[in-house]
Amino acid sequence: MKALFDSVSFDCSTQVTKAYSTSFSSAVKMLGPSIRQDIYNIYGFVRFADEIVDSFHDFDKKTLLDKFEHDLYEAISSKISLNPILNSFQYTVNKYNIPNDLIASFMKSMRQDLHQQVYNSKEEYQEYIYGSADVVGLMCLKVFVNGDNNKYNELRDGAMRLGSAFQKVNFLRDLKADFEELNRTYFPNTNLTHLDEKAKKEIIADIDADFDAAYLAIKQLPVEARFGVYTAYRYYKRLLKKLKATPSTEIKNVRIRVPDYQKLELLARCYVKYRLNLL
Repeated sequence: MKALFDSVSFDCSTQVTKAYSTSFSSAVKMLGPSIRQDIYNIYGFVRFADEIVDSFHDFDKKTLLDKFEHDLYEAISSKISLNPILNSFQYTVNKYNIPNDLIASFMKSMRQDLHQQVYNSKEEYQEYIYGSADVVGLMCLKVFVNGDNNKYNELRDGAMRLGSAFQKVNFLRDLKADFEELNRTYFPNTNLTHLDEKAKKEIIADIDADFDAAYLAIKQLPVEARFGVYTAYRYYKRLLKKLKATPSTEIKNVRIRVPDYQKLELLARCYVKYRLNLL
């Protein structure tokens, strides 16, 4: 009957993805059926951890995160958890031998959000992004290459750069919520109270460099993963394009989004390019 419980757990991870990110869940649907559920399982885990530190303001976040982390490692070790999100995640971790150091780095960055509000140096900034985003890209890459360590090592840098690009776009798009509501400043040596065009352009140039490096890796992904990852890549590129067009003084006052009709147009263009083997 464990299979039935696993199935229910997988459904929970899928529903979490759909509830928290319609854009990401749409991209996951473009992945091959053999790997789709495992990406839902990874997203459900990282989403819950992120919600603990970002949203549960009326509760003791540290206690919640401590319990979540304890239950996480217990689940991976025993290959079961009564928390369906952790049960789903442990299944994928054990199936693909996702390294513990990736998970530990992710949890370290989540824990930093409990107490660190300012990132003063580039080193601190890069370490946080590695743990909060790059390792998530590497977890997904483990699924995409299905145990092929040579392919994993070949595409590792590109997966990390894509994770970095996604995270930095989120930082820039969510500037108002992070800075004004959570009192966090991720971009080092940047005055977010008076963000100017020069600082904005430097941030965007850094993101563009990540995207360029990531695209080279996307083209080399296995066919089961290429279309879905490319779709997510194009969606975030569209967000960045909108951020480029938004005056620096306005970025904190609005939350940039891609309308549904543009998402459909983007999806169609991605599909045509994929089908014509132009990736």
